[in-house]
Amino acid sequence: MNERTPQQASATDTPPETQSPEELLATLDLERIEVNIFRGRSPDGGPQRVFGGLVAGQALVAAGRTVPAERHVHSLHAYFIRPGDPSVPIVYNVDRVRDGRSFTTRRVTAVQNGKAIFTLSASFHRTEPGIRHQAPMPDVAPPEELPTMRERLFEAFGKVPMFASWHPIEMRPVGPLSFEAERDPTLRTTENLIWLRVNGTLPDDPMLHVCLMTYASDMTLLDTVLLAHGRTFSGVSMASLDHAMWFHRSFRADEWLLYAQETPSAEGGRGLGRGLIYTRTGELVCSVVQEGLIRFVEDDQYRG
Repeated sequence: MNERTPQQASATDTPPETQSPEELLATLDLERIEVNIFRGRSPDGGPQRVFGGLVAGQALVAAGRTVPAERHVHSLHAYFIRPGDPSVPIVYNVDRVRDGRSFTTRRVTAVQNGKAIFTLSASFHRTEPGIRHQAPMPDVAPPEELPTMRERLFEAFGKVPMFASWHPIEMRPVGPLSFEAERDPTLRTTENLIWLRVNGTLPDDPMLHVCLMTYASDMTLLDTVLLAHGRTFSGVSMASLDHAMWFHRSFRADEWLLYAQETPSAEGGRGLGRGLIYTRTGELVCSVVQEGLIRFVEDDQYRG
């Protein structure tokens, strides 16, 4: 499971510096140990547990390095099995399930200390003509008119939580944040719209942009479930359980993307989040679905 227990940064006069894009790219540049075996690491100074988006992104990198460049990933389905230890390298074993005329299928198992912590299945497809349509993009304010996530958190608390400061993903929320909905019940909503992009300019490799979007897609989906109930991370134990993505069109992760998220259901200690990702010109490029474990620690039977 990708458990969420964010560390809090100490109060400072300005928000803390973020991890650089170069550092993030370095964590996605896996070491090849054997033909189908790769090794990855976590960034220094990150969360106490391996961030789920990082292990998903690294697993997709491993899968992609065994697939011809002309075949592009169109879907992935993943399960978070155990918390990852950021002090221990992660070994990725790639199973070459199928190499067909149009589609290539890969299965990746991420291992630490001899145990699987994550599994991913990914399908790759050669480009071909076909019918086209898409859901329309929501009408929202452009990112330039909005403050960043870190600025809003710093203005409210005088400090920036670790989860919002250690990565190089810039986020600009369109609507309320969970702490605002906690203070004002009228702000509670099942929708969560956020502009995001990787700071800096990235190489042109399309697979790299897909892997970075996989990384970023895990950051706020479960927050959307909390937003609907006016709850924050305080007193809540959360863990990503599974994650699925579909990639419809090419895009750049270093250009603004609108992550339009919603939560259709929460029940039995689990919450479901869905997201559509658009370019600023309105092209739908990705669809995302994630289910997560959400426990209110102060009144559940799982404490300790």
